[in-house]
Amino acid sequence: MNTQVISIERPTTNSRLFVHTRWDAVPAAAGLFHLTYFLGLFFLYPHAPLWVMLILGFIYSLMVNANINGVGHNFIHNPFFRSKLLNRLFGVTQSIGCCFSQTMYDAVHMQHHKGNSDRQNENGDTIDWLSIYRHGHDGEPEGPWKYVFLSFFRDDVGAIRKELRKRGNDDVFWGNLELAAFATALFVMFLFNWRYVIFYFLPFWYLGHCFSYLNGYYRHYGANPDKPIAWGVSSYGKIYNWLFFYNGYHAEHHFRPKVHWTKMEKFRRNIVDLQKQEGVRTIRRAHMLGFLDPDLPKRREGRRAKVEAIELNRPRVVR
Repeated sequence: MNTQVISIERPTTNSRLFVHTRWDAVPAAAGLFHLTYFLGLFFLYPHAPLWVMLILGFIYSLMVNANINGVGHNFIHNPFFRSKLLNRLFGVTQSIGCCFSQTMYDAVHMQHHKGNSDRQNENGDTIDWLSIYRHGHDGEPEGPWKYVFLSFFRDDVGAIRKELRKRGNDDVFWGNLELAAFATALFVMFLFNWRYVIFYFLPFWYLGHCFSYLNGYYRHYGANPDKPIAWGVSSYGKIYNWLFFYNGYHAEHHFRPKVHWTKMEKFRRNIVDLQKQEGVRTIRRAHMLGFLDPDLPKRREGRRAKVEAIELNRPRVVR
């Protein structure tokens, strides 16, 4: 493999605020807008008609998905700011807006990159906690809808904290602080309007995380866990990638996770021939709509291929 082909270009800037590029002001602003929207829903709820709030709640669900897979995702791989404290504080705003811990998301996501949606080992386990094969059977991925609606409840906070402790820094402290920050925000909202939290916010919050898992499923379904360049499935729609800060280039991202979102198109042009040679899978629609892709591989094809391989290798009976 030609090392020049897979070389990556890192953005640079003389900004005193941003460490990579001033363009990171865009995802940073998107993250702060998400927090503002989260707070705005609470204050608007007593005054707006139900049909308006239902639309706004659904938009919040879509925003959770876009934030986790766009803003938060890029922030993990390429933190926006030069100041470590500013990065930490931005992580707190992310945590309140999405109602999760950005630092704990970092740990889960790094585990994802260690395994790259790997298949189960001989003990039925996977390195990647988010692997679509983790709860599958017979070497096949788990069904998409089971993965989408159950993954939210599968996070192991103890395992995540254990992983954070290995880093030997203050990630455990900040992870706990982020949990406390969003829990406090929800508790205060509950004290003022418990119906809002229970009957309105929590369902749309859960739906947003389900949308995120739906994205994640089709970013790896049909990929090749055995080929680094084909670990992910890519989708190249312009609007989709603008909204998700080029996380649609998912095969490229798993191949070189540190490529900055502003350099992703150029990086793809450098490796496109190699991708075609290695059979990297792409889909036409955004990953969240991956189940509509006309070329979607059938889940049982893997099992049939495995059975056929066994049959071919079995000695023939001589009659």
